[in-house]
Amino acid sequence: LPSLLAWLAVLLLGRARPADACSCSPIHPQQAFCNADVVIRAKAVSAKEVDSGNDIYGNPIKRIQYEIKQIKMFKGPDKDIEFIYTAPSTAVCGRLLDTGGKKEYLIAGKSEGNGKMHITLCDLVSTWDSLSPTQKKSLNQRYQMGCECKISRCLSIPCFVSSSDECLWTDWAMEKNNVDGRQAKHYACIKRSDGSCAWYRGMAPPKQEFLDIEDP
Repeated sequence: LPSLLAWLAVLLLGRARPADACSCSPIHPQQAFCNADVVIRAKAVSAKEVDSGNDIYGNPIKRIQYEIKQIKMFKGPDKDIEFIYTAPSTAVCGRLLDTGGKKEYLIAGKSEGNGKMHITLCDLVSTWDSLSPTQKKSLNQRYQMGCECKISRCLSIPCFVSSSDECLWTDWAMEKNNVDGRQAKHYACIKRSDGSCAWYRGMAPPKQEFLDIEDP
């Protein structure tokens, strides 16, 4: 009987492991920008596994430390980011970056101070070349202009806004669960002069009656 119980315990544990995998709720890139402490354009130069204290049982916590070369900071502290930390595997929400300094990334994450930041699989991390011209331009100021707005994901049509400061993100419903669709690539939710929020598209400055401040 003890051996049978032990075998059942191992079997149950083995089945439970997939449920422990990391899962993330899709969000619009503007939301990711607004939620982040730091948003940078950077290259990963090298990576190594480091100890990061101990868990409650005294076991060492491992993290990947990326040494990076910062190209531009869109949001964050005055000091350049030198190191990015993440969990050692995607199963525990770690984010893997190519090293060698050839691939440029847009990286959004949480500040750890002293030139360090932390990222997870749920944070916005995209290759720079994959971003649309509108997304690149919006990083300078346009996304920040809409951080007081609420972007709600529409799961199925029809869906409706519940307040005037809300923008409906319909890529998920209209483009078969696509988190990198038309609205994600070409739109920003911006607060208008009357306090309401609406989607704005394109590279050209919006009309003055739409905004009470000049678009970057």
